[in-house]
Formats: sequence, C-alpha cells, structure tokens
Amino acid sequence: MQHVIQAIGTIHSPYPQKFAIPRQPGLVTAATAQIELTGAYGHPDTTRGLQGFSHIWVSFLFHQNLAQGWQALVRPPRLGGNEKVGVFASRSTFRPNGIGLSVVKLLSIEQGNGGTLLHVQGGDWVDGTPVLDIKPYLPYVDAVPDALGGYANSAPDAAMTVHFSAQAQQQLMHLGEQYPQLALLIEQVLQQDPRPAYHKAKSSDKVYGMQLFDLNIQWQVRDHENHVVNISKGF
Repeated sequence: MQHVIQAIGTIHSPYPQKFAIPRQPGLVTAATAQIELTGAYGHPDTTRGLQGFSHIWVSFLFHQNLAQGWQALVRPPRLGGNEKVGVFASRSTFRPNGIGLSVVKLLSIEQGNGGTLLHVQGGDWVDGTPVLDIKPYLPYVDAVPDALGGYANSAPDAAMTVHFSAQAQQQLMHLGEQYPQLALLIEQVLQQDPRPAYHKAKSSDKVYGMQLFDLNIQWQVRDHENHVVNISKGF
C-alpha cells in the first residue's frame, strides 16, 4: 500500500549548508531554529498543550540527499570515516527513505500571521529542511538510563580550543547586535571539529570556511586548536 507523506512545515536554521552542522542534536546549544508550521498544520489547535513539554521529537526529510540514494554500508565519522557499518546501525543522512529524527529543546511557541512558529534549541538541520511530524518528548519512556550506545556510547570529544584573531574579534563587535550569541555559536560549532575525518590526522595551513546565517567564517587548525581568522558578510 502506498501513502503520500506531506511536509507539515519548514525549518529555519543558522546553517545554510550541510558542512559544519553538528552531527547530532543538542551538541551546539547556541544554535536556535524556528519550525514554521503553515496551512492547516499551523492552526493553533495543532500545538495546543505542547507548551507543557520541555523537549520535542522532530521527524524531517534529508531533502538534499534524496537524489544520491542510499547504500547498505556507510562510514560513520565516529569510527574515523574508515570502518563500515550497516546503514541501520548508523545515523547516516543517506537512508532508504531519507527520514531523520531529532530531539530538541522547545523554547517557545509563537502564533500569528496565519501560522505557528516553534522556537527550538540545539537543532542539527540545514536551513529549509522539510518537517514531517512533531511529537512531545516523554521522559518516562524516551529516556533509558541503562541503554548501550555501541560504537558511540559517549558524547564526542568537543575539547578543541577556539581562538579569535584580533580582526575576528573586531568583526564580532560589529556583528554582535544583529547576531546574538554569534561568538558562542562559532565556538561550539568549531569545538565539534567539523572537518572531514580524513583531514583530522593531517597537518596543513589550509584555511577552512563554513557558513552560518549569511556569514562566511574562516579558520585554521594549528597545534590542534582552531583559530578564527575572518568573519565576513556574504558567501
């Protein structure tokens, strides 16, 4: 039996591209996003009672990966990008139906202008991601204290130090009013070391770039520390 799944809304996030998005939700708490529910799904009745929950499950579509298909074996970054595991033993974005699932903190619910906005914290979505469903997080069944995490049993090491050059600090001062918590957002993203796994063992003077909002962030890795060298408007 076939069933057509319709998106119920769209996510607005600070990540205009996939590079630099944290690999799991909740790792970058300075990242806030808005889930925009429109049409019949944005009616106030659909979220009545949701404000009593601190966290929500969000089902969404890896829409940028659908054309590339899927594979039975994938290379998780937690295993250095070298060892293969089955796609169902991973959280790879290249899945048979392209469906993702994230739990995030619900900050507030805003209603008006013919729709509903859910303000959330800690999302791991590219800007424009289609939302398929929303459910409340229930601590008494969703939290399993004695669960085992296989090859990802503990949180990833996010201990990389982040430094801002004098130029970057000046740029942050000018951008701070328009982009609250920008310095913390950059720091938390870079602490996760978004570089490809095969780059992390190499020493080079390469300048990396990532996009946050409509900003281009450039940094280098020296002595296992991240050095932000430039923050500029535009891509």
